[in-house]
Amino acid sequence: MLGKYFINGWLIVLSVLCFSSAPQASDLRLDPNKVKGVDACGECHKETVKAWKQTHHSKTFSEMPRSDEAREIADKMGIKRIKSESDCLTCHFTVATKKGKEKPISGISCESCHSAGSEWIDVHSDFGGKDIKAENEVPEHKVKRYKESDAAGMIRPNNLYSLAENCYSCHTVPNEKLVNVGGHTAGSKFELIRWTQGEVRHNLWYSDDNTEASKNRRRMFYIVGKMLDLEYALRGVAKATVKEKYALAMAKRAKRALAFLKKIDKSVNNGELTNIIGIASKVKVTLNNESALVSAADKISKQASVFAGKYDGSEFPGVDGALPSPDKYKGKVFGE
Repeated sequence: MLGKYFINGWLIVLSVLCFSSAPQASDLRLDPNKVKGVDACGECHKETVKAWKQTHHSKTFSEMPRSDEAREIADKMGIKRIKSESDCLTCHFTVATKKGKEKPISGISCESCHSAGSEWIDVHSDFGGKDIKAENEVPEHKVKRYKESDAAGMIRPNNLYSLAENCYSCHTVPNEKLVNVGGHTAGSKFELIRWTQGEVRHNLWYSDDNTEASKNRRRMFYIVGKMLDLEYALRGVAKATVKEKYALAMAKRAKRALAFLKKIDKSVNNGELTNIIGIASKVKVTLNNESALVSAADKISKQASVFAGKYDGSEFPGVDGALPSPDKYKGKVFGE
């Protein structure tokens, strides 16, 4: 059977099916064999690790498994041990291979955002020789080091799309069974500026006082975040199989993200943004339409990636009125 629903003008067509498919066991986002762990990063980034330890990203390692809400969700999912099931490990923990066995070693950590480090961390931390420190590194070596680190898989802050993609790939909770059966929230009310400029802010390498991102960078956070929100909402609908909480939530999320982008488009003259709106407006947000939805999401991904790498935010003052103010940031900022 097909059921048709209208959400503020969007036609949502949902199949009414029995939930009989096998559980969606999400793959780990990081290769445990390549994870180095927080201590490896902390050898140089001591202040950053101090900031991280104050965040929910860090504290989830010990607090989440003890949470009544987490235990209730785990019971519904048939999970006995929260720290040994991929449905939880995928987003809430960092998993590494220790003595031949995969085990969670921390909560959401450095490598959750910057990628597993075994292939790039030595390059990234080599400033040109044994006795040379960052402040003495010659410019030519720095350029070479950055290029080689990127090529080896490191996601540096200037790679805004890939960095932010890690956020949305978890905060949209891409797991239908976890939502419909486990009762997990169908995605957080995630907004890139509010989260990155709050408790997780760690601008401590070039700044002693953990300064806020510049206005230009916050403009980019805002626009790229809305693009990713749309992309991952469409991916969520593509994965959905039944007319339940997850499918409806993802469809509504896609609708809201598209509305935001249309609003931005009124004050920003930009080809990539216009292309994304066109792509999303043409695809049918329906169940049993996985191929078309994934194709649309992939196209949006390419446009968003181009956008993130092409501009620095100075071109988009028209979005300033929509940027969240500091009182809206999530959590206490380290150092303030």
